[in-house]
Amino acid sequence: MTPRTLLATAPCLALALLTLGYLAVCVVAPFGRCRTCNSTGRKRSPLSRSGRECRRCAGTGLRLRPGRHAINHIKDEYQAAK
Repeated sequence: MTPRTLLATAPCLALALLTLGYLAVCVVAPFGRCRTCNSTGRKRSPLSRSGRECRRCAGTGLRLRPGRHAINHIKDEYQAAK
C-alpha cells in the first residue's frame, strides 16, 4: 500500500469505525438523556413556576437514540418480509 492510498482510505475507515461504534452503543444502551428536560421528566411552564410532564420523553427523562430508531425500523422491515 502506498502512502497515498493509505491516506485516501483512512477517512473511510474512520467513518466506518465511528458508525459501528455508535450502533454498538445503541444496542447496549438504547436510551439517552432527554435534552429538553435535562433528564428530570418535567418541563417548566413559561407562565408559572409549576412544571408539566415533558412531551419528548413522556416524563421518563429518557429518549430513544436515533440509531436505535434505525435499528428498530430495520428489524421491523425484516420481520415483515418473512
